[in-house]
Amino acid sequence: MLSSFSALSARRRGVTRLAAATLVSGLLAVGVLAGAGPAGAEETTQGQGGATATIGGLKTYGAAVIHEHTGDQQVSAGLFEMSVDGGGTLQTYCVDIHNPTQRDAKYHETAWSGTSLGANKEAGKIRWILQNSYPQVNDLATLAAKAGVQGGLTEQDAAAGTQVAIWRYSDGADVDAVDPQAEKLADYLQKSAVDMAEPQASLTLAPPAVSGHPGELLGPVTVHTNAAAVTVTPPADAATSGVRIVGKDGKPLTSAVDGSQVFFDVPEAAAAGSAEITVQASTTVPVGRAFSSETRSQTQILAGSSESTVSAAASATWAKKGAIPALSAAKNCARSGVDITAANQGDEAFTFELMGAEHSIPAGESRTVTIPLQEDQPYDFTITGPGGLANRFTGILDCRTQAAQSGNATQILSEPSPATVGGTADDTNLAATGGSSTTPLIAGIAIALVVIGGAALVLVGKKDAPTQD
Repeated sequence: MLSSFSALSARRRGVTRLAAATLVSGLLAVGVLAGAGPAGAEETTQGQGGATATIGGLKTYGAAVIHEHTGDQQVSAGLFEMSVDGGGTLQTYCVDIHNPTQRDAKYHETAWSGTSLGANKEAGKIRWILQNSYPQVNDLATLAAKAGVQGGLTEQDAAAGTQVAIWRYSDGADVDAVDPQAEKLADYLQKSAVDMAEPQASLTLAPPAVSGHPGELLGPVTVHTNAAAVTVTPPADAATSGVRIVGKDGKPLTSAVDGSQVFFDVPEAAAAGSAEITVQASTTVPVGRAFSSETRSQTQILAGSSESTVSAAASATWAKKGAIPALSAAKNCARSGVDITAANQGDEAFTFELMGAEHSIPAGESRTVTIPLQEDQPYDFTITGPGGLANRFTGILDCRTQAAQSGNATQILSEPSPATVGGTADDTNLAATGGSSTTPLIAGIAIALVVIGGAALVLVGKKDAPTQD
């Protein structure tokens, strides 16, 4: 978590040199196949829907000590607070002890497979800890009794002990809580934890992209949510394009529930094009959901949620003939890359080049290609296709904890902990927020991406369908 630590300048210079080398080798590994993508490319994030939030700071926390061969390091350990876009508040613990938190970083709800949790066999035990400790269990007397803590627990003890137990599974860290009561709780939680399944997303649409011919119902796109209902917002140009959003009965749809099937009703005379819908709801986000940031701010895991705004989007592409690809992407930490899925509902194959190899998706089929990336490598892919299709996928691969990358050596050393350690704060100054050792890495890579035209890889559809009027 390192919420109160900054990197030594010598170590920062070393990391910066490593970052430059990583950038060069990473770009070579991916391959620059073309220049920048079309200026009007539709940008797509790899979030699969759910809540989007901005991190504030540590709100309830105590102190912990990390034991490593380089020496002991004292850090703050406890609950962060996030403000949800559209309304709501989240409480989270971190699952990457050595990675700094960037102040005001934007986070989005994501599947475990897109984070270090995806390859962590102990991730299910972390969810058990969250379900059976503070703040889900806010009767601290009962929690203390279960853990065998004499003298009871304060909120700060409970938060610190819970975070320490999580770190032992998320990072494999040798870490102890400073306060004896918090340490007793951490030991209890670690020893008692059993495996639990990953929680379902608060809201997703599957698949996130569909395609077909005008005059048909394109879909289905299925709603998956724990909300009682979601509102469905049609495409922005629906009034002029004539595209309607309907249910499987063909009737217009403005709301849906879990399991509902949604379709794009495209007029038969429509020219080749695309459209997007969004769905939104108010619900509590399930405990144990992961939250990741595209600024390399440490990954978080949800400990508590108020009623919060969640949303998801899906797109449709259509043409009268030729290849008609539907494109989507998702991080795949198990394979250290990004999965790009192309489903082709046209009557011709959709062909593109990827890393020097040609790939072809036959008519009526769907295939997934994994783009291998190096850890912490930003990516900016634009895939173009027939009918003016241009989808841009951007992000940064963040699949490993800092400890896993560094061989359990603390990369960020620090000045002494602040006097406020062990309290409840309205606004904690997170060290290295906006100025961590990863900042020069991100800035350097961003500049390099601009130099090469803003795209590390462009997948080009080789067989363009004729423009339909």
